[in-house]
Amino acid sequence: MTNRIRLSIALCSVAVFIPHVPRSYAQCCDTCCYRMVCKTVCEERQITCYRPVCETVMEAREITRQVPTYETEMREHRFKVLRPITETAMREERYTVQRPTYETVMRDTSYNVVRNIVETSEREERYIVQKPVCETSMREERYVVQRPVTETVMQPQCQTVMRPVTQCQTRYVDQGCYVNQVSCVPGCPTWPSLSWAPPAQVCDPQTGIVQTQGGGLTWTAGYTPSQQVVQRVWRPNVVAQQFQTVSYCPEQVTTQVPVQVCRMVAEEQVRQVPVQTMRMTQEECVRKVPVQTCRQVVERVPRQEATQVCRMVCEQQVRQVPVTTCRMVEEEKVEPYQVRVCKWVCEKQTVQVPHVVQKQVPVTYTIRVPHTITVRVPVNPCEG
Repeated sequence: MTNRIRLSIALCSVAVFIPHVPRSYAQCCDTCCYRMVCKTVCEERQITCYRPVCETVMEAREITRQVPTYETEMREHRFKVLRPITETAMREERYTVQRPTYETVMRDTSYNVVRNIVETSEREERYIVQKPVCETSMREERYVVQRPVTETVMQPQCQTVMRPVTQCQTRYVDQGCYVNQVSCVPGCPTWPSLSWAPPAQVCDPQTGIVQTQGGGLTWTAGYTPSQQVVQRVWRPNVVAQQFQTVSYCPEQVTTQVPVQVCRMVAEEQVRQVPVQTMRMTQEECVRKVPVQTCRQVVERVPRQEATQVCRMVCEQQVRQVPVTTCRMVEEEKVEPYQVRVCKWVCEKQTVQVPHVVQKQVPVTYTIRVPHTITVRVPVNPCEG
């Protein structure tokens, strides 16, 4: 029924938009032709879909946990102790003593004396002497003499002159001042202390399950309180200032200066030089040389000496020596001490456990469905 209504509305719109044909044109063409035209029409429809939605639901559960309870008990510690007992007794000890005995004995200490006898004699000695002989002869010698020649030459000379140059230079001066600034000094860590930690519930970040962690003694680190300290801080204030500076730049100046140059000219000359030659002539000589000969003679000197000899004689003696003996006696002792005993007591508790529930929620959407319709359009047959 809806499609028929839409089709009639489309035909009416087509009839309205067709231009009016003049009467003269109608008289020209008695017959009217139509052609079929296809059009696409979109139809709106509503559909319902289901979307999954996750919700977290808390479920009450009853759990049983073990709670520690500490009690103090008195116990006895039995142990054995070794007590030393010292005893003194006399023991007979025999030992040997070396006693010296002196005796006089005659000993032969004869010795030999060596005496030197010197004898003098002469012997003939021949030797060769080198005798010098001098001879003089003239020799021609050529030599070169350097004669000075003076000339005046103009030579360029470079001088360095310092030229003053005035420049403006920018300098940055810090005209800051000290200001008071309040800073917070954190506290220092103190020695850890042993304290009682109560039981607590911890949530696992991965599973989301709440777990109960039992209490107990834990080491806790403390901190001293922080302090507010006023410090003097430098606040910079950089100001640019212009200063004129005079600097001297070196400049090279070349001038012509007359210089006297002395040049040496070589000149060869000849002269006669006397040369003295010395040659050695050998000559044999004879001389008398005194010779001393030393001859040794051995003589025996007899001598007797009285010598005192010490001889050690063994002698056995007896003495009483005190001996101290220490023996250990075992004794049993009892020492009472306190013991802190931990007992676990069952305790029931109700906790909320989260779990995820998934459900389907209906969602309505509006869509447009296209379909094609056929429309008749009049065509003028006179228009070729």
